[in-house]
Amino acid sequence: MNALTLVFVSLCVFALAYRFYGLFIAQKVLGLKHDRATPSVTMADGVDYVKTNKFVLFGHHFAAIAAAGPLLGPVLAAQFGYLPGALWIIIGCVLAGAVHDMVVLFASVRHKGRSLGRIAESEIGKVVGHVASVAVLFILILTLAGLSIAVVNAMAESTWGTFTVFATMPIALLMGVYLHVWRKGDVKGASIIGVVLLFLAVVAGPYVVASPTLAPLFHLTKKQIAVIIPIYGFVASVLPVWLLLCPRDYLSTYLKIGTIAMLAGGIVFVRPELLMPAVTQFAGGGGPVIPGPVFPFIFITIACGAISGFHAIIGTGTTPKMIGDEKDVLFVGYGAMLMEGFVAIMALIAACVLVPADYFAINAAPAAFAKLGISVENLPALAEAVQENIQGRPGGAVSLAVGMAYVFSSIPFMSHLMSYWYHFAIMFEAVFILTAVDTGTRVGRFFLQEMIGVAIPKFMDKKWWPGIITTSALFTFSWGYLVYTGDITSIWPLFGMSNQLLAASGLIIATTMIIRMNKARYAAITAVPGIIMAVITMWAGYLNITANYLPKENYLLAGLGALVMVLMVIVFVGAIRRWTELLKIHTPIKDPYGEEVLALAEE
Repeated sequence: MNALTLVFVSLCVFALAYRFYGLFIAQKVLGLKHDRATPSVTMADGVDYVKTNKFVLFGHHFAAIAAAGPLLGPVLAAQFGYLPGALWIIIGCVLAGAVHDMVVLFASVRHKGRSLGRIAESEIGKVVGHVASVAVLFILILTLAGLSIAVVNAMAESTWGTFTVFATMPIALLMGVYLHVWRKGDVKGASIIGVVLLFLAVVAGPYVVASPTLAPLFHLTKKQIAVIIPIYGFVASVLPVWLLLCPRDYLSTYLKIGTIAMLAGGIVFVRPELLMPAVTQFAGGGGPVIPGPVFPFIFITIACGAISGFHAIIGTGTTPKMIGDEKDVLFVGYGAMLMEGFVAIMALIAACVLVPADYFAINAAPAAFAKLGISVENLPALAEAVQENIQGRPGGAVSLAVGMAYVFSSIPFMSHLMSYWYHFAIMFEAVFILTAVDTGTRVGRFFLQEMIGVAIPKFMDKKWWPGIITTSALFTFSWGYLVYTGDITSIWPLFGMSNQLLAASGLIIATTMIIRMNKARYAAITAVPGIIMAVITMWAGYLNITANYLPKENYLLAGLGALVMVLMVIVFVGAIRRWTELLKIHTPIKDPYGEEVLALAEE
């Protein structure tokens, strides 16, 4: 199959989905209103609740949700062939992922920008809300630790990549000051400044590498970067959102979308063939990259590229506090997820244009690859071209960078620049992931403030600096310690299961709200994908515990996996009980806004 066909099909489906399905949900199901004030207006504080231009907010939201998942998940899922991954990314993104992101964002906007746990408490009950909060906080710590380790591995010993990533921070500060102090609201001017400076930073990378003065400053070890990243997360969590977080994420979005657009353009020009079969012999299990069968492991492997619980954390964290117009929920929530789905398709293509033997040689451990009894074809030439040892580098990042570099270098006059493109791709992956780390840290601070605030009300005050600094430090240390020790790498399978269960939980909680709003006739839009994801992910979690952790006597991870599943079951059962209570109500009442609802909920 030609890669161009897959690009064309995915773009058409996503465009039609946004125009018809997304708009239908926005208008008929959620009833988004232009004249209903959002929390960024009614609770404006200049720190967290800041009315933001929808394009800038789209950049922030997309940068925050699009982390390692849409890049690495599809690459690992290529073990099963290109067809299973492509089908789940396209179908799952349209009917589950984008729906999840939009309705969860909507729910938080209607609940004053509060977290998923607080929304569950208001819509379902206090017990379910507390359980959901604990589960979300636990999953967020695992997520940020895992994402940060991916950044550490990508930036370590990479002078060029480290310099470019670090350069985005002062550029973002400059953009933030320009937008809010020098030329308030001048998005176009800030965009031009940011893009030009980012381009110069990327171009300057090789010169920094060659400089005997600058190179040592950016040639850092894993341990050094593992300390710097949590410090950055702490700073991003404490500073006003307009000063660093939002402009940096907006800036990074140019790099992210620009690179994916370049990759799509390269595919259109080169028209590479997908060398990976539609379905491989490992669909039934026993593969060297993913141990389980395509069903159900494709769902927890693709993860964020089709649907992600981490998005619910962002969608109930920073983004709802910056929505200026309720109708922007469609563009930011549904639209950003479709963009992420397209990123996942690009990542899948980048993996599948490699010769299968070379793909498995990169992504499988040397001993596992040796058992396959196949020989590499282009791998020695690829390793020489990128000037790196790329065999036996599991995790997806290296093979994605090689695939992207292969496409770019196939363009006329680019063949001698493959090493440049490879290192650019590694830097691109690091920036892609790091923008989720800073936003996730800020959201984690929100969670801790809410949870501690139950016992110490002063922590609820978002302007109380002792509370802000204390919760930021506690949360940053919790995931920063895991990053520094590196133990979190063995928990990725647990994270994949937890992430998808959280997504199912977000859909189920949103379904409760839709029913309460007297829109039960539309509840299947969120309930069906939520229930399906819950069942499939529970099955995958059970297989992961019984076939992976217990045989290896890894009782800690088995226990953690079981704990997450139990917490999610409590949420699901509580939600379904609430559904039955609401559906027994036949006489609607009017809320303070004059809309008919089955019951009132504290907003």
